[in-house]
Amino acid sequence: MPAVLPDTPAVEAQIIEFTNAYRGRQNLGTLTANPNLTKAARTYAAFLAKSGLFSHTADGREAGDRITSAGYAWCQIGENLAMHLDSRGFEARALAEKSVEGWINSPPHRANLVAPHMTEIGVGVARAPDKDPKFISVQLFARPQSLSYEFQISNTTRDSVAYSFGGEAHEIKPRYAVTHSSCSPGEISFDSFGGGLWPTKLSMRYEARDGLLYRLEPDADGGVRVAVTPIERVR
Repeated sequence: MPAVLPDTPAVEAQIIEFTNAYRGRQNLGTLTANPNLTKAARTYAAFLAKSGLFSHTADGREAGDRITSAGYAWCQIGENLAMHLDSRGFEARALAEKSVEGWINSPPHRANLVAPHMTEIGVGVARAPDKDPKFISVQLFARPQSLSYEFQISNTTRDSVAYSFGGEAHEIKPRYAVTHSSCSPGEISFDSFGGGLWPTKLSMRYEARDGLLYRLEPDADGGVRVAVTPIERVR
């Protein structure tokens, strides 16, 4: 009996369907197929299938380089690879299911599947030359640069304020303003106010949100408070 050979675009569509179903069970957003990500995934799947190599850098490049070359401006990305071989071949749905189940049961790959801020996906599947049906699957996740988060902090007090965001410590001097761009939201923690040997400890935390201004203002007790308002745009 001849081996069953699946229609690879059907496998790709099923992988996206299974991925979104799994994200739905985790209360995460649906990923939308993007043609540039699909192009990058298919090109790399074809390369891996033809070369016999199998790694995230088999062509000497990182996933981000391949995605950029495909014309996609990204802010956050992830990549999953899978290889399956069976002398009996595969139905399209079965091959897609094996790929997604393998990623679900591998913590590093599952982390890509459930990355909360990804919005788009591209999948490529290619058959490798072998005496038995052998298929390579490449799955790409991304958040486009256009969806990066941007917020501002301004200091209208007379003293410096120390704060942290994204695991990094910062200091904003009096009458200064800074703009932060990030691929994912996070917490802004205002930690201390004033210079010298004994700065005033602060414990003010805010979720960083796109398009907001966090304005540090003097309060009536000589301390500092935070006023949160939308950023005013020129147009």
